[in-house]
Amino acid sequence: MKKTLLAAALLAGFAGAASAQSSVTLYGVLDGGLRYSSVSLANGTGVTNFGGAYGVQSGNRWGMKGVESLGNGNNAMFQIESGFDMGNGAGQQGGRLFGRASWVGLQNAAWGDVRLGRMTNLTSDWMVGGLDPFAAGFGQLNMGNAFTSGNTVRLDNVLMYRTPVMSGFQAGLGYSFATGLTSNGGTTGYGFATSNNSRQITAGLKYANGPFYAAATYEKAYAAESTAMNGQSINNWNIGGSYDLKVVKIGVAYGQTRDGFWAGSGAGGTGATLATTPSGSSNALVFAPSVGYNSYIVGATIPVNAVSRVLLSWTMIAPNTNMKDAYNAQNQSSFNLGYTYDFTKRTNLYTYVGQTQNYATVDTAKSTIVGVGIRHQF
Repeated sequence: MKKTLLAAALLAGFAGAASAQSSVTLYGVLDGGLRYSSVSLANGTGVTNFGGAYGVQSGNRWGMKGVESLGNGNNAMFQIESGFDMGNGAGQQGGRLFGRASWVGLQNAAWGDVRLGRMTNLTSDWMVGGLDPFAAGFGQLNMGNAFTSGNTVRLDNVLMYRTPVMSGFQAGLGYSFATGLTSNGGTTGYGFATSNNSRQITAGLKYANGPFYAAATYEKAYAAESTAMNGQSINNWNIGGSYDLKVVKIGVAYGQTRDGFWAGSGAGGTGATLATTPSGSSNALVFAPSVGYNSYIVGATIPVNAVSRVLLSWTMIAPNTNMKDAYNAQNQSSFNLGYTYDFTKRTNLYTYVGQTQNYATVDTAKSTIVGVGIRHQF
């Protein structure tokens, strides 16, 4: 009996020691509400919708992430994250089990971390995630509506390296061997020949020090040689910064995109899709040598009190001459207003209104959305 008790105590001790060196966290978001939306043209044609809207402020999801100490300052880490439609329970991201994130990596405070798998690109993480008052949420209100390379672009088969934070600076570089994104050259899949897959470089540099934040990113997508877009590539760079004055946090950014665009995953964030593909295709990568535009945002977050804040932004896509001539594309301008109220640290109420002129760069097209919802995080 004493041996049994001793063995149990030793096992409990070893288990405690192991758990002290590793951790796994289960987390998730439930977000739902009501929304009115309309898209119309000056000639009177249009469509409206009123009903449930889900994943507006934050996409509905559940996931797990963890870290384990390997000794000598080295850690193994992972994240898997599944997106779903709260309105009907269906999986999102094309029905993938872990479509939002699926990666494993190694980390050390001295040299940084390296990750392999499916993850968002650095423009989505460091530019939009760091500067946008709407934090990549709220559909057409978010910064990705104009900066399409950061419209929550998720890439497959990414090898990503991020440096440690040094005096506020951090750099990152990633390469996707096969993005898994569809394009106007067709779905490339995963061909044995690397060149027969769409590939992408994602790079970034950010700086955070007290109230000041700045970021610069670069994205380059290559068309698969096995498609009609063989030899084509899309190029994009962005730069921006924000400063928190306590009474208001102001952010600005500018970007250039040439020879196509990323459709991304945010509602309404399709950039020039209607101008370049009148059939309404929802291609995630559009290679088009005649397409080029500049992107702008000026945004502000205004704390009302300790539990509520007002969100404001103006964004614009300004097509270049080639795009205007080829598609009669016009400047797309969006005016956005939101308000959030925190019931607790995990549950908040939100309401929002946004209007986009020359929506998707189509002349006289107007898109308006108004909504309210509640978000719970666990």
